[in-house]
Amino acid sequence: MDFFILILTDFCIIKLIIFKIYMNCSEEMDMRLDKYLAEAGVGRRKDVREYIKQGLVMVNGEISIQPTLEIKEGIDIILYDNTEVKYKEKVYYMFNKPSGCITATRDKENKTVFDYFNDEASGIFHVGRLDKDTEGLLLFTNDGEFEHLLMHPSKHINKTYFFWALGSLNESDKKSLEEGVFLQQNEILTKPAKIEIYKEGRYLDFKEEIYIKSLIDVDCKNYNPKIVSGYLTISEGKKHQVKRMLKAVGCYVVYLKRVAIGDLKLDQSLKSGEYRNLTVDEINMLLDNHNY
Repeated sequence: MDFFILILTDFCIIKLIIFKIYMNCSEEMDMRLDKYLAEAGVGRRKDVREYIKQGLVMVNGEISIQPTLEIKEGIDIILYDNTEVKYKEKVYYMFNKPSGCITATRDKENKTVFDYFNDEASGIFHVGRLDKDTEGLLLFTNDGEFEHLLMHPSKHINKTYFFWALGSLNESDKKSLEEGVFLQQNEILTKPAKIEIYKEGRYLDFKEEIYIKSLIDVDCKNYNPKIVSGYLTISEGKKHQVKRMLKAVGCYVVYLKRVAIGDLKLDQSLKSGEYRNLTVDEINMLLDNHNY
């Protein structure tokens, strides 16, 4: 019996030693300086690279201007703007952006998306952006690496928008959107998109269904334009891209709402201007998404 107890004790000691070695290796693991700063919540990957180049970051008492510098987490002392950078608990929010507010930290004339967050959400930044008159799904985090993984142009994460537009879309128009369109002269072709028509007809057919400020006072006796609604899924993020793509096939967008990023859909229980934490499954869903 004592023999087996001795073996069990020795086995536990060996497991403890292995665990300590693993922890020491983890604490001393090499990591790029820009990646470390992004994961510590200093900012987005592209932002922290600028901070480094501007000489705002010190490693072990010396200014470093190399974003690719390999540092040892837990050993090297990193300062940003004379403040030691330490790990912060990561937070991830889903926000239902209202129309009329801008995606910016502050603005003298307009309400910003950050005006809807409590003080407990300090230190966060938006993942991508939405135009002032566009509403819907917008993500926030303090995890710069998460933002980089989702928004870097090489990642091609799908974004789906619901729209109402003046005009109509025939089969030729839909094919053009699906194959790519030129947004303007001398500009490259957009990447293939997905288009799904929801409803189409005349404005009077849907006047009671949609509330669009720009159309409320329309004199319908003399003006009853064609109107179409649907879902457009794109994998790029060019400025005003959805509006410009639809304009390229003869449609003028009067309402736009982002309803999904990858497989993550806007929570329908979230009222305009409200936010909530993403679940672990939702975070993993975003990181696992692939381009169609």
